[in-house]
Amino acid sequence: MEIQLWRELLAPYELAVDELLVKFNHIINEYRQEAVYSPIEQVTGREKAQKKGFPIDHIMEMIEDVAGIRIICQFVEDIYDVVNIIKSRSDMTVIREKDYIKNRKESGYRSYHIIISYSVETSKGKKDIPVEIQIRTLAMNFWSTIEHSLQYKYHESIPEHIRVRLSSAAEAILRLDEEMSSIHEEIMDAQNSFTYKANIVNDILINIQNL
Repeated sequence: MEIQLWRELLAPYELAVDELLVKFNHIINEYRQEAVYSPIEQVTGREKAQKKGFPIDHIMEMIEDVAGIRIICQFVEDIYDVVNIIKSRSDMTVIREKDYIKNRKESGYRSYHIIISYSVETSKGKKDIPVEIQIRTLAMNFWSTIEHSLQYKYHESIPEHIRVRLSSAAEAILRLDEEMSSIHEEIMDAQNSFTYKANIVNDILINIQNL
């Protein structure tokens, strides 16, 4: 009975994550097909409650944290471009947002969080689903993944000497993002040129196959 209740409760959230993954990946493909730099490098999704094993009767208390999307960007500037893309869409309504990049956490954590409302059509009708979107650079995501693993290992009580080293690593990540931003335009031009040439080669191969 409990397993069935879990499936019924989580199904709309899984659907929301699946649909959003398709939509954000489509955005990436649109940019690349037009040989234009994409502010989104990659996107992944998860159903947090299912992975952490929250009891059913507590789900409604943290309902905004059940479904999540993580968007990875190359540059800090891209993060704010993605935020604007999300805000401009008619199928996503921003409920709340937190900028942990301009206001990073004491631990050194940096990311941009947005809670959106997204509608899905189920067999029981339309349902509005809250979805958390985390937007980070590749460097931020690397640091966050390591920090999360250490939190899990030490049961959220990381030893002080490791916290100090994590903090130093966070400063290094910040400097890396700043340095990459300083050559943002040059990197974009190089990537656009590569994508354009790759598309030409792909078109030629397709034409050869169709002969």
